[in-house]
Amino acid sequence: MRRRLPLDVCKWLVRKIIMIVQAKSTGRILFRFRRTGTAVCVLLVLMLTACGDEGNNTKVIFTTGFGKEDVFRVGNGVCTVPEIMVYLTNTGNQYESVYGPDVWNVSLNGVTLEENIKETVLAKIAQIKTMYLLAQERGVTLEENENQKVEHAAAEYFTSLNDTEKELMGVNADIIERLYREYALADKVYQFIIQDVRPEISDDEARTITVQHILLSTDTIDNAGNRVAYSDKVKQSVYEKACEIRQKAVEGEADFVELASRFSEDSVITYSFRKGEVDAVIEQEAFSLETGEISQVIETEKGYHIMKCISTFDREQTDRNKLVIIEEKRREIFGQEYDAYVETLARQLNTRLWEEITLLHDEAVTTTEFFDVYAKYFPR
Repeated sequence: MRRRLPLDVCKWLVRKIIMIVQAKSTGRILFRFRRTGTAVCVLLVLMLTACGDEGNNTKVIFTTGFGKEDVFRVGNGVCTVPEIMVYLTNTGNQYESVYGPDVWNVSLNGVTLEENIKETVLAKIAQIKTMYLLAQERGVTLEENENQKVEHAAAEYFTSLNDTEKELMGVNADIIERLYREYALADKVYQFIIQDVRPEISDDEARTITVQHILLSTDTIDNAGNRVAYSDKVKQSVYEKACEIRQKAVEGEADFVELASRFSEDSVITYSFRKGEVDAVIEQEAFSLETGEISQVIETEKGYHIMKCISTFDREQTDRNKLVIIEEKRREIFGQEYDAYVETLARQLNTRLWEEITLLHDEAVTTTEFFDVYAKYFPR
């Protein structure tokens, strides 16, 4: 039985989940995007454009020449309703299996979790379709053993579906196999393009610093979930309090962790991060500290911060960070080629049909394994 959560907990979860959903998709290939408006068609145009900023040659075309199940076209590729439903149903059920059905009843600033998941699913599948075309353009194909893995994965997932799931998603074995084949080729073309990217990363670029942290906020959250800044007078009093706390820490009147436990409005005291992972003001101050040194009071949009440096270098973590940075640079190189390729493609969106598509809220529809089955046969 799926558990139900109190309404206030659901609201909090929606805020957190929507931030996650807006940042990435559920599967293995990530697609980052920015929201530029509230109109549905504006959001969906963005999903079918390049990862980066749009150039002057972007081709976004709306036509009436779609087949009855065609949701969008990119280049000579087509995405149909059953394909969208596989991604949408599995993604939605993953969230519901954790947070319960009440999570769909809450909205944040007029936007529901379902709407955000739809946007993310559209972005993800549009990217995979585009990468599949890029694989064909670059002559990347699946080997015989990879095709066998696709067939086995498709058979395993399709067999796991009950009759209601097959009917409501509108899928057959061929559709599932096609989705996995496109997914596998999207993964493979990424590896093909970044295979020779091996940048040298210095210790300083990759090193992690560990600090203890105190935050005094300069805003609050209203009943609608919006951030409301303090008045200048209240903000000044918060700053003076931060200075007093820092002075106690510097003079040793109290242990820094004790002060953080008493005064900090952040639930976390200890942070480890490398360059590029935090606010620039925090980064600059933190990486100038020596072990045991306490920072000045630092202001960001979140409030006033005080840090104590615990460690400036960790060999093992630095080596792990180098691998992360290399992968980030590889994604950047791939993104440049992907964006350039997308600019050459015409993209067509069937907005009427897309707006009619909804999550399946049916007790017999519980499938969540589409992405997990793929990862089983194509592990990283």
